[in-house]
Amino acid sequence: MNWTRSETIAMALHSCTHCFGLGMRPGRNGLDTPCNCVFRGIFRACYARFQQCTSKERYISRVSLEANPGRHRKTVWGLKNEEFIADFCLVSRRVLDEDEYTLFKFHFLLGADWKLCCRRLNLDRGTFFHEVYRIEQKLGRAYRETAPHALYPLDEYFGGTGRREIEPCIPTAEADLDLGRKPALRFPLRTATAN
Repeated sequence: MNWTRSETIAMALHSCTHCFGLGMRPGRNGLDTPCNCVFRGIFRACYARFQQCTSKERYISRVSLEANPGRHRKTVWGLKNEEFIADFCLVSRRVLDEDEYTLFKFHFLLGADWKLCCRRLNLDRGTFFHEVYRIEQKLGRAYRETAPHALYPLDEYFGGTGRREIEPCIPTAEADLDLGRKPALRFPLRTATAN
């Protein structure tokens, strides 16, 4: 996936010492890569939306009709809040290993504070927060780079627009030759109707 500065600058931490608030930092082979503060920002935005979706009453849930892009253009009914909750949990479970998921479950899903998590998981405070930052970075990247339907940007997830790759038009030699020729004029033919 190609990251651009216009995507990362909004989520970058202004006081970051690695990217200086720009969201991109120099990587290997001279290519810019997103900073870890961007991944943590993406995770926190998705987590805030997750908390908002889980705190709603079930009778407030809204059914939405989405048009799927494609050849057949079928429309689909869906419960976006419930789908986001499920996607948030399933992507997290798929990306994290067992120890990371245990910490994620206690701290983020069940809402335990750092003291309770440290007691339960036999961690000290510094190790706990380093693990939390590592989990946020890992999941932030996963939420943005999940294909074909990423959890972030949230407006695309809940709006149903989605990103489609635009294929470049590469002219062929035959198409270049046809540019000078005018198309033949074709008239509609009347079909004989039987009386």
